[in-house]
Amino acid sequence: MILQSPSTPAPHDRDDASRDSPDSPVNRIANLCTDVPLTLDSGATLGPISVAYQTAGRLNADRSNAILICHALTGDQYVVGTHPVTGKPGWWTGLVGPGKVIDTDRYFIICSNVLGGCQGTTGPKDINPATGKPWGLEFPVLTIGDMVRAQATLLDHLGIGTLFCVIGGSMGAMQALQWAVTFPDRQRACVAIAGSWRHSAQNIAFHEVGRQAIMADPDWRGGDYPNQGTIPKRGLAVARMTAHITYLSEPALHRKFGRKLHDREKVTYGFDADFQVESYLRHQGASFVQRFDANSYLYITRAMDYFDLAADHDGVLARAFSGNPVRFCLVSFSSDWLFPTGESRAIVRAMTAAAANVSFVEVSTDKGHDAFLLDEPEFHDTLSGFLDGVAKLAGSTP
Repeated sequence: MILQSPSTPAPHDRDDASRDSPDSPVNRIANLCTDVPLTLDSGATLGPISVAYQTAGRLNADRSNAILICHALTGDQYVVGTHPVTGKPGWWTGLVGPGKVIDTDRYFIICSNVLGGCQGTTGPKDINPATGKPWGLEFPVLTIGDMVRAQATLLDHLGIGTLFCVIGGSMGAMQALQWAVTFPDRQRACVAIAGSWRHSAQNIAFHEVGRQAIMADPDWRGGDYPNQGTIPKRGLAVARMTAHITYLSEPALHRKFGRKLHDREKVTYGFDADFQVESYLRHQGASFVQRFDANSYLYITRAMDYFDLAADHDGVLARAFSGNPVRFCLVSFSSDWLFPTGESRAIVRAMTAAAANVSFVEVSTDKGHDAFLLDEPEFHDTLSGFLDGVAKLAGSTP
């Protein structure tokens, strides 16, 4: 399936993104691959597919100001505005909006729920047209590359040939880097935040613990729980609790909780949530199951496990970026032990060896991996400066 930039489709074949209001986010679902299915890395095909996405800002006349934001594992397309399930602000509201770092007065923002997700994009909870029942584990196993090709199909649908920039943190950084390798001529710039070129053994191990927690829940029913009227809430909550610990740092946990007790003056000598940190993790698990599908968690974590940009280049990462015209910016955080700075430095060395245009910043912070979601002025200044620099080199200001 060829996903290179097409000529702009007729208005009845695409959403007219140029008419979106710059004042509020727009949420839509695109029906794609209706004639030609999407070919996955596994060799399976999938189609038609639905891709749920959010846009903010307005596409300019020459369609040159579009920024694709790629979400992390437990994120979704709701970057800004109010999340329809949780009622909370979008996950990057502090960074994206009028006059903000990713300025929707200048840029047209697109963020899609990844393939395999559970917020409107085709995934294992959706109906398998061959059976008329939810896919469950009959859904094909996915890769980060599959997610990126689905996003490229969405851009074709929107009539956007070249992106101003692709930006993502964590799993979003994997997508951003995969974009640059798969479609180097469809983007000017790439910002990869708190990510890596491949998933480490330690991270695969953490994901396996989470998956096993889900699959050990009696309500998982071999992945067929949608057809049997159950939800593996306990297993999914434990998976979320385990993963959430990796997103934080020990100093951040100590500063926020220390050994403070939860709603009591002394320990109970039992297994209730004596400590505030225990109560916090239980809350994280309980709230997560309200908005996330357990099978989607299995599929998306597996896609991250399979990610390895060097694998198709004889294990030599530099070859993945040979001749790449994209301008790169990599950002890491000093206290991130999930995707430590060394991972980003290895990418920078590979890009430098390939003569790619790359800049790199390590932000000093004790907030851990999730720092990219929080108020980090140095990170925000870095991103703002990079986007301004790309615009100046392009000879125009979006």
